[in-house]
Amino acid sequence: MAVRVDSDHLRLFRDIVLQRSISKGAALHGISQSAASQHLQDLERRLGETLLDRSTRPFRVTEFGTLYLELCQDLLARCETFDRDWDRNRNLITGTLRVAAIYSVGLSTMTAVESAFRARFPAATLELEYLRPDRVYESILQESCELGLISYPESNRDIAVMPWLDEQMVLGVSPGHPLAARRQVQPAELNGVSFIAFDPDLPIRRHIDGFLAEWRILVKQTMAFDNIQMIKEALVLGRGVSILPLRMMDAEIHEGKLVAIPIEAEGLVRPLGVIHLRRRPFSPVAERFCAMLQEDFVTAGETISNASHAV
Repeated sequence: MAVRVDSDHLRLFRDIVLQRSISKGAALHGISQSAASQHLQDLERRLGETLLDRSTRPFRVTEFGTLYLELCQDLLARCETFDRDWDRNRNLITGTLRVAAIYSVGLSTMTAVESAFRARFPAATLELEYLRPDRVYESILQESCELGLISYPESNRDIAVMPWLDEQMVLGVSPGHPLAARRQVQPAELNGVSFIAFDPDLPIRRHIDGFLAEWRILVKQTMAFDNIQMIKEALVLGRGVSILPLRMMDAEIHEGKLVAIPIEAEGLVRPLGVIHLRRRPFSPVAERFCAMLQEDFVTAGETISNASHAV
């Protein structure tokens, strides 16, 4: 049995299986579901075997389909290794890098990252998608993205973590709040304040709750949100105080809508990291992208924070 295939067809089959959906796999490749279905039918006809059992929902990968998937993954890994080595030999960075980021990494930060990426690697393409934290992990596991930018990153047997930024967290208040004139606050001074929290299922909430418990601080939770933007809007309206990454309040601080007050306590930082699949070697463009983050945007994060203190 001799079947000629190309890398795009190998990736299409791999992504259909990993996504557990023909339509989702097709969307990753910019083709219609009918075109992907036709490709599968042609492939099965040439192989003389059924790859996917479509009588169930979601479809079931047949025994032969599993063997073919392993072949696809092996050949694609070899292709990626060849492309990486060849690009290094030519000193040319090409290809497409897909990155998933949580919303609170910050539009201003990622705009600067995208601009620097285009300037350094004009022959490469950066595709950036904003997702909830659980969807970032899912996109890495499904290999729809090569890198994920996330807060409080967690490693496991499949996912590895590369530390990136430690963002200082501060007390955010409206300019009319009684604490707004303070240059710093002691943890004990937060006892009894009206507090705007994050939703309980978020890592940043668990971090802040741990800090409050460590200092035996009891706050009056007035509301909770699953994103920083909503918390900032509630702060501007004077609904209470909150603990947020300083860098995420830059715009509101410069506009005079919020005041950031340092808290006299160690360990109040939000870690940001880059997650990636352990078994998948970095592509040349991913390798350079990570180096760029470490070289250029750790310093950038510190500069933003210093500018916020000056307001």
